[in-house]
Formats: sequence, C-alpha cells, structure tokens
Amino acid sequence: MAKGFPRKGGKIYAIYGNHPAEMAKKLLDAAKVIDAIPRDARISLKPNLVVARPASSGATTHPEILAGIIEYLFDHDRKNVDIIEGSWVGDDTIRAFQVAGMAEVGKRFGVKLHDLKGDSATPVDTPGGRVLVSDRALAADFLISLPVLKGHCQTRMTCALKNMKGCITDAEKRRFHRDGLDECIAALAAAIIPHVSVVDGICGDLDFEEGGNPVTADRMLLGADPVKLDAYVCSLMGLSPLQVGYIPLAEKYGAGEMGIGAGDIVELNRPLAATVLPRASGKVQSLSRNIKADQACSACHANLIHALHRLGGRTGASPIHIGQGWQGKQLAGIGIGRCCQGAAKRVPGCPPSALDIIEALRT
Repeated sequence: MAKGFPRKGGKIYAIYGNHPAEMAKKLLDAAKVIDAIPRDARISLKPNLVVARPASSGATTHPEILAGIIEYLFDHDRKNVDIIEGSWVGDDTIRAFQVAGMAEVGKRFGVKLHDLKGDSATPVDTPGGRVLVSDRALAADFLISLPVLKGHCQTRMTCALKNMKGCITDAEKRRFHRDGLDECIAALAAAIIPHVSVVDGICGDLDFEEGGNPVTADRMLLGADPVKLDAYVCSLMGLSPLQVGYIPLAEKYGAGEMGIGAGDIVELNRPLAATVLPRASGKVQSLSRNIKADQACSACHANLIHALHRLGGRTGASPIHIGQGWQGKQLAGIGIGRCCQGAAKRVPGCPPSALDIIEALRT
C-alpha cells in the first residue's frame, strides 16, 4: 500500500497467533499502511461493539488490537486518533466501551471514544439508495475498521461490510430492516468505505453475532477492499459469497471486488494448527424453523434466537412472530417485541430481553 492506494482489489494480509497487539502492528507494517496516512490526518478506529460483552464471548473486537494499532500510529507520529462506534438497537455504546475493555485502552493512550448513536448524520446517495451516515465517521481523513469474523442469525456471516452499520443512527438501523438488510448494507458499503480493515479472527462466534459460543481461530486479516475481505472470510467459513446477499450487491454498487486471484493472500507466518475454520453449527437454522420473521431488527431477532437456544428449541407448535412487518396486524400465536402488539400472546420490549422471551415461552 502507498499514498492513494486503491480501496478495491489489492492484497489481503494474514497473520496467525494469539498476541493481538503485536499481530496488528505486523499487519500494518507489512502493508505499509503508514505511507497512506498524512501526518496531520484525523484517524478514526471503528471496532465492533455490537453488544456490551468482552472479546472472549466471540462478539466484540479484542481491545489489544486497538492498543496495537494506536501504538503503531503513535510510533509513526500519527497522533490525531479517536475511537468511534454505535452499538446495536437496545444496547448502550458507552457501557459496551467499558465492558469490552476499550474505555481502558482509550484512557491508557489518551484517545477519546465517541458514541455515534447521538451523532448528527448526513444523507449520502449511492447506487443502492440514500443512506444517513454519521458525520463524525464521514469526517475521518483515514478510517480503520476493526470487524470481528463471526456468524449472524440473519445474514449468515458478518465481517468488514456489515461492521459499518455502527456508523448509522438507531432509526436508520431500523429502516435497514424494514427496507431489506442486504440491500441497505450494500448501499452503506458504497456510502462509506474504510481506508483499511483489520479483521479480528482471534475468537469469534460462527453462529451468533452477539457471541456466547466462541471459536478460537488465532488469526487476523488486513485489506483495503471490504468486499474482497468478506468474500475471503466466506471461503474460510465454508460459504460462497453469493450466499450472503449483501456481498455481490456491494460489488455491484461499487464498494469493492469479490474476485480473489493467485497471490492475493499474503501470509506473514504459518499457523501452528490447521487454518480451516470449523463450519457454523447450523443451530440458527434449526432454531428458526417456527419463526415468522418480517423486517426484524438484529437485536430483537438475536435475543429470540438466544432464548430458543437456551430452551433447547422447545417452543410448541404456535408460530412466533417478530419484526416491523407485523405492526398493526392481528396475529395467532406469539409476538416478540413492540411491533407485534396484535399477537394473542406478546413479549413486550424494544427489544425484549432474552430472559423475558424465555419466561414467556415457558408459560
């Protein structure tokens, strides 16, 4: 990479081990990322803090990856750095910063943390439609995304492209689920493309975005093209990128390229064990068999899946309705959340907690 390096195509750098800070530095150094960052640039680090859980749960970015990147930047006299994020609907970003260890990293280095939930936003027109994007994220001269390699109960996987969903308001997140998650994620990818993404594959949950079933993979990836990164991550997870609807759409909208050619993957070392990730368990698909989802938000849907997992999938024969598409409708069976007030039996909340859902389904 050099000044003005393209954000489409290019190489993906991979490193294996279990020392996140040092691994991050080696990835940035190998890719010569510092050459692309002007000395006075405002640099924003965007981790994955979807929920208030530690990295060991498989849900959030390891805080020492941020620490390693900040040290690398400071060592090269790039000190105008902040951390930005907005957790998912129903969770508290400030609490997530604390629980995930990033508040401590910010204090250690004197780096400010910003909750994007309350940030102003600007409409950005894309081939996939207009998206409201955080002004603070748009103002970054150099944006470094730090996604976690993990599964997702609605989109099968989540990594570089979907990580940018933390750069929109809660209202816009809800709209994404009303208008179609794949299409909106792809449009967002075209609206704001990180300059580089450093993928945390140290420990991720291959089934659930909110963690709880972590899989140790002891690897990290770096690339400038989020579409290509997600396509490569799909190959590691035993998926085709065509199985994840927003990846080919993001390519269509100009956010990157899916193709991976010979020599595109640069491994900085060799792993101690096999590099193939175990496949997702298929639990989500099994647990979803009785769910009638229509425009369901991620937090609400994930809490339902978690509740069903805790119950062993035992819910009886009644259909379980969830999502904004059921608003104002009379429903037979069970309704999850505020949107399903017309259900014969309802679990209130926006989103309702997994514990509340468990208690309702047990009775």
